[in-house]
This record gives sequence, C-alpha cells and structure tokens, in this order.
Amino acid sequence: MGEHMAMLQLDGCTLRDFVMDEEAFQTVVDLQFSQLDADEDGMLSRAELLSELDRMNIFQEDFGSQLQQNPEAIDAICNLICETFDAHHNRRIDQVEFRELMKLVMLAIADGLGCTPFSMAVEEDSLLVDAMQWHAA
Repeated sequence: MGEHMAMLQLDGCTLRDFVMDEEAFQTVVDLQFSQLDADEDGMLSRAELLSELDRMNIFQEDFGSQLQQNPEAIDAICNLICETFDAHHNRRIDQVEFRELMKLVMLAIADGLGCTPFSMAVEEDSLLVDAMQWHAA
C-alpha cells in the first residue's frame, strides 16, 4: 500500500451516482488510465492494471485487512479480467476496455457497500477518492 492515504466517508449510492454520470466518470477514468499507462503506449499491462486495483483496495478483506499476496489468486484475477475485457486478446487493456472494467468494479463496490456510509482508508489517487470529490462538488 502507498504512502499517501486518505480517509473517506464512502457509500454505495454515491459511487453508483458517480458511475452513472457518464461524462464525469469517463473524464476521471481516462485521467486514471493516462496516469497508469507508464510506458505511454495506450495499453495497460498486467502490472499497470494491478497498480490501480491495489489502490482501490481490491486485494483487501473487509476493506482494511491486507490479504496475503497469493500469486495464484492474483494471476487468476488477471486472467479473468483479460478474458472478460480484453477484446483484442493481447493480454493488455486499452482505454475503452479500462472504462468498462472500472465501471463494473465501481458498481460491484457500490453494491457491496449499500447506502450506509462508513469510513475507509484508500490511496489518495484512487478512483474512490475521485468519486467522493465529485459528490462533494
């Protein structure tokens, strides 16, 4: 986990509203994509994609306690992502595929959270922070 964490008051209803605001969501996700695309080739490698999923605490249990880094489980997640979202079958995710992936991830998080707010520590540059900033604006 990174050095720059933010405490957020999260709720699934706000996350869902953010995703449904297509213009705002696409703008933020496209910016995230650009920041993740370290080699600027317009595609995300497994490592670049895993960086974002880690920032969103996808690999944590109960949004707080770190899962054991199980390489087989992480590899299975990467394989599932590629099978589901990689339309070009090149084991890399382009910008459009990334938007669809992040939409699904954010909606799954929203469904899991429900509408009751709670506090959570996340990386400052996570999409979850962007969603809460969108809500506050």
